[in-house]
Amino acid sequence: MANLDDRALLVLGADGCKGGAWVVAVIDGEGELSWHAAADTTALLELADEYEADAVALDVPIGLAPLGATRSCDVLARQRLGARRSSVFAAPPREVLSCSTYAEARPLAPSLSAQAFGLVPRIREVDELLRAQPAEVHRRVVESHPEVAFASMAAGQFDLATKKSAAGALQRIALLEELLPEPLPHDVPPFALLDDALDAAACAMVAHRWARGEAEVLGNQTDPLGLPMRIVI
Repeated sequence: MANLDDRALLVLGADGCKGGAWVVAVIDGEGELSWHAAADTTALLELADEYEADAVALDVPIGLAPLGATRSCDVLARQRLGARRSSVFAAPPREVLSCSTYAEARPLAPSLSAQAFGLVPRIREVDELLRAQPAEVHRRVVESHPEVAFASMAAGQFDLATKKSAAGALQRIALLEELLPEPLPHDVPPFALLDDALDAAACAMVAHRWARGEAEVLGNQTDPLGLPMRIVI
């Protein structure tokens, strides 16, 4: 993996797990991947600071559109996935973040699924923490989508099976190991499911491309509060 300006890079990719925790993939200056755990988003950002990470890619919406508006990055990501477009949930409107129940959110956003609303606590946590930071944080912390990242890795090679299947997991492991100097380590945090861990690794690959200035950006709008609405792959 090439380095930006011949400088060793260290990056993080993270995917959310049940209970608010994150499984974190760290790629160090030698290109080697290691697994870590973060109890919540505060701990995740502290881990990034501890490692002096050059970039952090998260599988969570960051910038949020208001009621009645659509994030173009979500539309573009669904287009990239074609038949598997349903894996890209439309990010909820910002007004939904104040809702404590799905019943409360439904009148505001009738198309919001219960599954998508389940992501709201994590989206709210990330949103609050990033808005408390200087705007420069968005040069380092970006939103990604693992399925779009994997589709980009697989382009021209094969069609990806669903990530919950054995075939899909093996495909994703092969794609990651094509880009890493060593096989994926086995010491994944015990709370992480296999697909969570692989998604975190895909996000780390995105973070590495972002730090090198080689990532593709879908959308690149700005929400009313000044946060970028983009998906980096």
